[in-house]
Amino acid sequence: MTVAASMKSPRILFVDDEEAFAYSAAKALRAAGYEVVVVPDHRDALPILEDKQHLDLMVSDVVMPERVNGFALARMGRMRRPDLKVLFITAYDLPEEQAIGRVLRKPISPEELVAQVQNALERKEGKG
Repeated sequence: MTVAASMKSPRILFVDDEEAFAYSAAKALRAAGYEVVVVPDHRDALPILEDKQHLDLMVSDVVMPERVNGFALARMGRMRRPDLKVLFITAYDLPEEQAIGRVLRKPISPEELVAQVQNALERKEGKG
């Protein structure tokens, strides 16, 4: 295996039902060198969390359709991947005591999002 093949880009699961925002966020993260998988909700996120492929970070909207919000999705993700790092994004003023990661506020610039993702990946624990 070559050095380049052994050095994988950090892989991010980006969960957000707002299609335009998810597209622009993923575009910024990919431009920064990250591999990004975008899904709209928990139903599409759970199979990825259960997959054996490497996953370095989950960025999730907090308020999504259906009954499972981003906080609950993160708890489900941690049950499957105890070392999963998590960032949350929301446009709402919500209580954050359920958050197991840092909560970012929309609107957020692409540069700030990339910086926050980099910070989350550099931390030893998912809580931030």
